[in-house]
Amino acid sequence: MIRTVGAGLTLTLLLASAAVLAPPPAHAATWETLINGASFADRNALMAEWNFRYPWGSDHNGSARMYASATDNSHVYLSPSGQLNIKATRITGNEGNSSADPHLPIRYHSGAIHAKDQVLVNDQFPNYEVRGEFQAPSARGTWPAFWLTGANSWPPESDILEYKGDARNWFNTYDGSWESTIVGVSNPGAWHEYRVWIAKVNATDVDIHYYLDGQWKGQHRGSNFVGRRMWLIINLQMEGSSGSPGPGAETFYRARNVVMGRTRA
Repeated sequence: MIRTVGAGLTLTLLLASAAVLAPPPAHAATWETLINGASFADRNALMAEWNFRYPWGSDHNGSARMYASATDNSHVYLSPSGQLNIKATRITGNEGNSSADPHLPIRYHSGAIHAKDQVLVNDQFPNYEVRGEFQAPSARGTWPAFWLTGANSWPPESDILEYKGDARNWFNTYDGSWESTIVGVSNPGAWHEYRVWIAKVNATDVDIHYYLDGQWKGQHRGSNFVGRRMWLIINLQMEGSSGSPGPGAETFYRARNVVMGRTRA
């Protein structure tokens, strides 16, 4: 899944734009692209880079249950080429409660995907960049996210995009306690770019830089992130922390140009 390019201008610009990073190593680093921005070109490209639903299954902390597979594209589909669409629909039947805390009644069908490549900051890979462009719903009861979460333990977590029922994006870091930078966004339903740069600063910790539309918005310290694998997830959850009742009409969350890359020391 790794695609490697030279460490020239691309890496120089990435390092320069990350703001307040530790000094670069004396030797030249190599930039590796794990997800190159074309994974939504068609269904085969999608399935080459991404898995359907959450890493742990169909349920999480809201009232939506995730439905998507290699043969089911009713809630996760590509149209036009290059654009991922996640659709949430309200259901009328009784489907029980979510299997995840706080075990809310299932009121929606929706979708989620998670990247096959994981983020793992360590001595070999001291810097990561994750970014993408999104049209995010922000009405009451809609809870879209683009986030990193621990693959083998929780914490760590880094939320790059998270709207909880209004037009504010929550940049969050969780390492046992929460640190949040909350930014008002003009028209979240238009295309905006959300980006994170993660830089190893010592044997256990990272600095996490959050960006919106190319503008630096905040820096958090992630304690004990080093050596912890993290999933990258795109999902449209409903209700829960975004309020209720959620919308009765179909809700859409769209993504394009999602990129994941890292430096190799």
